[in-house]
Amino acid sequence: MNDFIPGQRWISNTESELGLGMILEAEFNRVTVLFLATGDKRVYARDNAPLTRVQFVEGDKVESTEYCKITVQQVQQHNGLLSYFGLDEEGRLQQIDEMELNHHIQFNKPQDRLFTGQFDPSAWFSLRYETWRRQQQHQQSAVKGLQGARAALIPHQLYIAHQAANRIAPRIMLADEVGLGKTIEAGLILQHRLINGLSQRVLILVPEALMYQWLVEMIRRFNLRFSLLDETRCMACQEDNDNPFSTEQWVLCSQQFFADFPERQAQALDAGWDMVVVDEAHHLEWSEASPSADYLFVERLANSVDGLILLTATPEQLGKESHFARLRLLDPDRFYSFRQFVAEESQFAPVAELANRLISAQALTADEQARLKSLLQYDNVEALLQQFNAQPTDANVREELIKLLLDHHGTGRILFRNSRHTVQGFPDRQRYGYPLQGEPGTDLAGSPYFVWLVDKLKALGDEKALLICQRAETVIQLEQLLRQHLGHVAAVFHEGMSIVERDRAAAFFADDDSRAQVLLCSEIGSEGRNFQFVRHLILFDLPHNPDLLQQRIGRLDRIGQKQVIQIHIPYLENSPQHLLFRWYEEGLDAFRHNCSAAGQVAKQLDTRLKVLLADQDQADIDDFITETRALTGKIEAELQNGRDQLLELNSCRPVEAAELIQQLKTIENDGSLWPYMEALFDCYGVDVEYHSKDCHILWPSENLRIAHFPMLQDDGLTVTVDRDIALAREDMQFLTQEHPMVLSAMDLVLSSETGNAAVSVIKQPKLKAGQFLLELLFVVECSAPAELQIGRFLPHTPLRILIDQNKKDLTAVIPHDSMLDTPESIDKEQISQFLSSQRQHIQDMINVGEQNAKTLMQDLIAESNNRMIAALTGEIKRMVRLKKINPGIKDQEIQQLKEMTMLAHESIQDAQLRLDAVRFVITS
Repeated sequence: MNDFIPGQRWISNTESELGLGMILEAEFNRVTVLFLATGDKRVYARDNAPLTRVQFVEGDKVESTEYCKITVQQVQQHNGLLSYFGLDEEGRLQQIDEMELNHHIQFNKPQDRLFTGQFDPSAWFSLRYETWRRQQQHQQSAVKGLQGARAALIPHQLYIAHQAANRIAPRIMLADEVGLGKTIEAGLILQHRLINGLSQRVLILVPEALMYQWLVEMIRRFNLRFSLLDETRCMACQEDNDNPFSTEQWVLCSQQFFADFPERQAQALDAGWDMVVVDEAHHLEWSEASPSADYLFVERLANSVDGLILLTATPEQLGKESHFARLRLLDPDRFYSFRQFVAEESQFAPVAELANRLISAQALTADEQARLKSLLQYDNVEALLQQFNAQPTDANVREELIKLLLDHHGTGRILFRNSRHTVQGFPDRQRYGYPLQGEPGTDLAGSPYFVWLVDKLKALGDEKALLICQRAETVIQLEQLLRQHLGHVAAVFHEGMSIVERDRAAAFFADDDSRAQVLLCSEIGSEGRNFQFVRHLILFDLPHNPDLLQQRIGRLDRIGQKQVIQIHIPYLENSPQHLLFRWYEEGLDAFRHNCSAAGQVAKQLDTRLKVLLADQDQADIDDFITETRALTGKIEAELQNGRDQLLELNSCRPVEAAELIQQLKTIENDGSLWPYMEALFDCYGVDVEYHSKDCHILWPSENLRIAHFPMLQDDGLTVTVDRDIALAREDMQFLTQEHPMVLSAMDLVLSSETGNAAVSVIKQPKLKAGQFLLELLFVVECSAPAELQIGRFLPHTPLRILIDQNKKDLTAVIPHDSMLDTPESIDKEQISQFLSSQRQHIQDMINVGEQNAKTLMQDLIAESNNRMIAALTGEIKRMVRLKKINPGIKDQEIQQLKEMTMLAHESIQDAQLRLDAVRFVITS
């Protein structure tokens, strides 16, 4: 039975948040404790009270209710009460009696919690250890920041994101052809910089029509939650005299908003962004004589931020002057004169010519070799040239020479441009036209279109189809007619639905077990969504804009689509739709292939097309189709001849991209994430329900340890760890190491006391029964500014030390995973008494472990520092060499790298060791 005396200080083992308790009464079989910090009073049964006596020892720091702090040098006991003697912060000897101890004292240090009986189950200690290990691996991963996107692992997208996001201040132009994923590339870069702490405040400017698409794409694919700012929102903030652009970190605005409310431009400029993204940047009109107001605003933004990403059409489509206008936003010092730009660009023609000869494995003439030597200025180039001429088909030598040329290419560091000529993996297409007889009419139920649709859906049997038409009203009417006439189940997707409703409709359609054969979409269905699990596309009507047509087809025509796309187009003979069908089919060949020239052709022929759609003169239509075909061929040839193959190669180096994908697949395929998350959910009281293979439903249980688990709502959350499932089922959360729930849950473990003190009874073949040991978890902490990304070299690193009762280090002999708990129950009171009696001996064991950990830390610091110096000095040397021939390399960039190297060295040398967790182990 515990010896309780009024005035003694005890702590509750089950409610440590109550602070320090004081014994008020101890009579017969009851003990009354007052917790002064909270004002709570508890009455316990004397023989099994969940209380632990608070007794400090020499070396501990204690504080009185008067906030006097001393380091204990001596402890005296009188009538069962303790008095502590020690030096205060000014070196004076002070006495603090037990009753004077501060009520708010918390026992957060692992050893304090152990000695006061506040230890956790052994599984929580293992969870803490595993969390540190996973965090260390993530920090040092070469693909950190690229793991969390709900996107297919496409080489050129990952390569661009990896290249751009790791720069100190990326200022780049993304100019891929339509359909290659510029928005995804931008999202990958932003997510990478958020995960690595490199960007805190981001502003995205997009055309008004793309606001929703961007908002949804950033949330759904990248878990990036942007705030939409419009005039209504700004007016609400202004009532509080706040700059509306300073109230949010990640902001999405339309370009038209700033044109309509120019007074908001100054506020946006004053808000202090570190990254600005501009979509459809080619619409910003510019000439040397009179740049547009929209362009001037973006120019002022560009000059006020470190990072800038422009998404734009390809340079060939823009023309030289328009292309130059975008480049000067990125680097006004270098691109200051259009005339000078044209002159410099002509000098790159020989570079492209040499690249083409290397790519085609043709031997080089003596003149070409001399030109290559002067271009590269590289010590080893002569030996490489000799090897190449001896065997032009040698892929390794050819790749090395091409790589050197790529490094020296003029705009290669700021311009990324991929085309379908270089990006592989797109599916074939087959188109089927269905000429119909009859009149358009207003009654859809009796129209030839609806009759045809019913027959087509019957012919498709169980196969799913995506139907896209222009108007939401048509979608709603079709769904009602199919249900009334056929009892047919169709999912609908249109702009009149909420985001949640659209998600549910898409998920219902995607579910293999659902009865929804067709998803009926308005034009919004052609924006951003991925339906590549479907191969049948029904174009219920045709848009007048070929870009919209490509967007519609692009819902199925995606990299990774494994089936031939079947495009079904019904049209009334001799109607405007018939003309559009012929124009797309015979003039642009836009159904079977992605037509790069379509946009320019449409722009030139727009007026003629509108007249013909109204008049329907057959002879003029035939001439128009012939003219379209000739103009398309002419522009396609110009675009092909204008292709810069060197630039395209620089926008995706296949070997490096393949390495990124392999690393990402290795992480996903190791299968360790879900078991880890299950252990974490079990610890915190989150219920896990099986949904299907690699999919689960999470629920907050009645025993949830915290008020709110990150991202978990009362109505549950469905998650998957499989990328393919996540791409098909956008209603599920895609759990990766970088998902916000996973990152927040890991922070929850490491920022709290979870598992930092534990006791367990184990059986281990190498250990005799009746021994006790300490398993100590130390953490090497290295603090540095985020831009250093010091985690690449020295992340917070756990060091495990195992010390037996004879103070012998058994770390190398007994692995953590081999120390398995027995089912024997632990008498917590008995263990607490033993720990208290062995306190000094256990503290000595901790001291031995700390000395051993310090030795390991010094080795770790030396190794990390060497790795950092090798990486950063290697990059500095490469940049210095490139600067001699590539004006895109700035002195400032090289100087920043040098300063980063010095600061990283200082930060690594200043690394500290901290005891993070301790487990008291008894052998059975």
